[in-house]
Amino acid sequence: METVPIQVPDGSTIPVRLIPAEGQHRHAVTPDAPRPVVVIVPGLGVPGAYYELVAQQLAARGFDAAIGELRGNGDSRPRPSPTSTYGYHELVSVDFPAIFQAVRDRFPASTPYLLGHSMGGQLAVMYAARIRGRLGGLILVASGTPYYRGYRGLFSPGMLFGTAAASLTASVAGFWPGDRITVGGFGPQSKVLISDWARLARTGRFVPVGADIDYEERIARLKLPVLSITIAGDELTPRGSAEHLVGKMPAAELTTWHQPERLGHNGWIPDPNSTVDRIEKWLRDR
Repeated sequence: METVPIQVPDGSTIPVRLIPAEGQHRHAVTPDAPRPVVVIVPGLGVPGAYYELVAQQLAARGFDAAIGELRGNGDSRPRPSPTSTYGYHELVSVDFPAIFQAVRDRFPASTPYLLGHSMGGQLAVMYAARIRGRLGGLILVASGTPYYRGYRGLFSPGMLFGTAAASLTASVAGFWPGDRITVGGFGPQSKVLISDWARLARTGRFVPVGADIDYEERIARLKLPVLSITIAGDELTPRGSAEHLVGKMPAAELTTWHQPERLGHNGWIPDPNSTVDRIEKWLRDR
């Protein structure tokens, strides 16, 4: 595995982990049949290093793999503070292009597929809408929107008021002090990122601070292949949440699969075999 540090304009450094394929390929790699490179985008507060086993499993099955990092999370530096002003829009318009450039430099003959976990899937959909046609497809694992109507029972008002409270706290403190919260804190985060997340939970629409395009309109026009995986025992992304995200892409070639093992929101990462089995099948069917 090779790690390439990239730097974005605000001075933040983001590592990109690159893992070349090791296993057998169904087809020889040619310009007409390139090998996929699966680019993994973590969920909020989840370090990129945590996905190394997933990437190694993909590499062992014949796919190049890469792991990005969300700015301010994992091994990215510096940590979020009151001076942090990036949100969803900066991540997909600045960080993602830099991550994908590192991937293209290392795997120039491979077709990129973007695997987003949790918030990483939301950002993946937004990035796909920006670049229109330069991805082989999207893989969304335990990923939906936090829109409160996608949740049942007490989880619905809990998501609405919980995200609003987080946004208010971040606004007052200057950043989200998630490292001081023992349950569901997601680590320290930019106040703008938390504001974008809370707005999505309240309205169900991608309208991030500083947007230079109509993300909702662009997302609705996406026609690429999409694999959406929901997981038994996942209370953070129930099926209603995942359905709300993929419902924004009516023209996409959608495949869905529900992981029956009760692995929960993050449990598939250290125990990825069956989930990667399904991803492998979907990739080889392209």
